[in-house]
Amino acid sequence: MLPIVHNPHYDADFPPSHRFPMAKFRRIAEILVEDGLAAAGAFHVPAEAPAGWIGLAHDPAYVDQVFGAAVPDRVAREIGFAMTPRVARRARTASAGTVMTGRLALEHGLACNTAGGSHHARREQGSGFCVFNDVAVAIRVLQADGLIGRALVVDLDVHQGDGTAAIFAGDDAVFTLSMHAERNFPARKVPSDLDIALADDTSDEAYLAALAAILPDAIDRHRPDIVFYNAGVDPHVEDRLGRLALSDAGLAERDRRVIGTVRDRELPLACVLGGGYQDDIDRLARRHTIIHRVARGFV
Repeated sequence: MLPIVHNPHYDADFPPSHRFPMAKFRRIAEILVEDGLAAAGAFHVPAEAPAGWIGLAHDPAYVDQVFGAAVPDRVAREIGFAMTPRVARRARTASAGTVMTGRLALEHGLACNTAGGSHHARREQGSGFCVFNDVAVAIRVLQADGLIGRALVVDLDVHQGDGTAAIFAGDDAVFTLSMHAERNFPARKVPSDLDIALADDTSDEAYLAALAAILPDAIDRHRPDIVFYNAGVDPHVEDRLGRLALSDAGLAERDRRVIGTVRDRELPLACVLGGGYQDDIDRLARRHTIIHRVARGFV
């Protein structure tokens, strides 16, 4: 079976009226079990990440604020929700989940989280529904443990990965690649090592052509020890916060090409969920499971 990481604490139990569709995380796990992609009780379950892990990628003062559920109102507004103990636990657990996903990828070649991809969180604070930058935390933990030296981040969320770019700016050991909608959040982009900004309404064919033009060369030039893939589904045409026009089939082919390109080079690949925004939670959760369905074909 594909190694899949999940913890029930990924769902911080927001009301249905909240802009962030928190309930999708519970439903994703249910669908994976219902559809036979994971056995009940067979998920790899992370504990909460300790402050020492989070502090490898974030300012210790901010880490303390989150752990104590005492984030300043200004920062909470920029994140998009109040910092409660349940939200803090979710951020810690999701970060630990991506660390676990990275370790499983190193062991098995491929692994997927059912959360993660909080790429707007910068070293000094969170932003854009992102509390901690779980991929940055995972890379720093794996480096500190001596398991990897170099990493590549392939970020295909519809929004530019500004927080990840900022954390790894000037670090030659980590290559950041972001392909996103040019006219979407954040308004002020932080340059990644490679940014591909797409026009509104870019659909399957043009999107896949742009990906094929950059991904193999980025991998071959950087020579990473591991690849982290942010498989956000918000480039979908139905996404309420996206500006692109991919179909379900286009997302599946995107995931197939990323996984195939990485695994053909026998590199470990850790997949995280990324963004996706739709009022129909079941429909959104099923779209998020595309990455797990595609990845299972490579194990």
